[in-house]
Amino acid sequence: MLNPVGFWARLGASLLDSIIIGIPLSIISFLLIGHWQESPITSLGNLLYSLVVPVMWTGYTVGKRILGIRIVKLDGTKLGFGTMLMRVIVAGFVYVVTLGIGLIVSAFMVGLREDKRAIHDFIAGTYVTSNPPEE
Repeated sequence: MLNPVGFWARLGASLLDSIIIGIPLSIISFLLIGHWQESPITSLGNLLYSLVVPVMWTGYTVGKRILGIRIVKLDGTKLGFGTMLMRVIVAGFVYVVTLGIGLIVSAFMVGLREDKRAIHDFIAGTYVTSNPPEE
């Protein structure tokens, strides 16, 4: 693992993604449904964004790209939908089942561990790096 990325950069990328993707999805939801609250449109849009964009864009999301960080597999192979399903869906399930405690533990893991891997990284066999993709 080369140049693992810590808590603040990962949090910043998540916040950027929330703003960049969340606002347009909220506007679309408002236009179609008539309210600003969480809707199936925003939930599905966020889920698809989290699953598809990193696979299609060599581990980047828009927020990660702005900050120059990306998700990579430990073994160096290309991210696939199975990996992202494990990272997003299975890890999300773990976080819900643990009533958010797993998410808090993950934040501490990213902040304190030398390899900067969270629970979702262990589940999916990934980590977040500042290295650009190899040409």
